Amino acid sequence: MERAIDTQLEDLKKMILLMGGHVEKSLSQVTTALLTKDLAMFDEVHAIEKRINEDHIRVDNVCMNILAKQGPVAKDLRLILSVIKINNDLERMGDQTVNISYSGKDYLGRKPIQAQLSDIQKMSEIAGRMVKGSLDCFVRGDVDEAKQILLMDDEIDALKSKVFKDATAHMKIHSDDVEAALDLILIARNLERLGDHATNIAEDVIFAYTGKDVRHGGKFG
Repeated sequence: MERAIDTQLEDLKKMILLMGGHVEKSLSQVTTALLTKDLAMFDEVHAIEKRINEDHIRVDNVCMNILAKQGPVAKDLRLILSVIKINNDLERMGDQTVNISYSGKDYLGRKPIQAQLSDIQKMSEIAGRMVKGSLDCFVRGDVDEAKQILLMDDEIDALKSKVFKDATAHMKIHSDDVEAALDLILIARNLERLGDHATNIAEDVIFAYTGKDVRHGGKFG
């Protein structure tokens, strides 16, 4: 016999997937805006963030309702606690895309530095795969794939370091480009943080379905 909470948990997963879709769209929009120099697309990111914020409140309210009325335990409780944390990470990702839109607008208003844009694009692509992959893992309960998401964080960290290094070197030679280089550094930093939030979601997947806490260097096995 299907329990009432099972239906509620499935609905929660669908809500999280929808919210994640908004985050993916926001990231795609802000990256395309930067690469194509389309200022209007930056404004669309703010509209998407508003929907993400609405999703954030809605998911929290549903979780609180289940906790109050169903009294979940064991795996059900872990799943709801994980949803609450994933919900917060997705909301923060929305904030990061807005931060990128501000820095992107500033950058396009200056003399561009094309060299680092390819690395920014790569970072965005990896972050996008991490967001989608971590949420797919959550819905499927795929712990093995969640572990692979954690490993992708090293790629995005390495690219962020490269952007920082290259932008700093460029500033030393081209003093007129300091502000543009700093814009790229800020964009890279926000993309790296997006990857961190996707990593958090993957860690929550492992906790929800195994009970193992792998944060801060915890073991998979």
